[in-house]
Amino acid sequence: MKLKLGPLPSSEVVKIPLTLPRPLKDQLDRYAQLHSMNFGTEVDAQTLIPRMLDMFLAKDRGFQRSIKDRTRKESP
Repeated sequence: MKLKLGPLPSSEVVKIPLTLPRPLKDQLDRYAQLHSMNFGTEVDAQTLIPRMLDMFLAKDRGFQRSIKDRTRKESP
């Protein structure tokens, strides 16, 4: 089964509290199970959430455009 979220990179982490609706947490747990089966490395939803958010932000064209616009305004 091909999942959109590939293998997880290692990086420095910062801990923040997060509250989720129960149905979303259940879906994340199911996704984590599938991810673990696909890549042979046991992961939980808590481990996957940062990568999912990273992918979401990277694919959000409006957000990426705002970053480019801001960079242009800040450079001399």
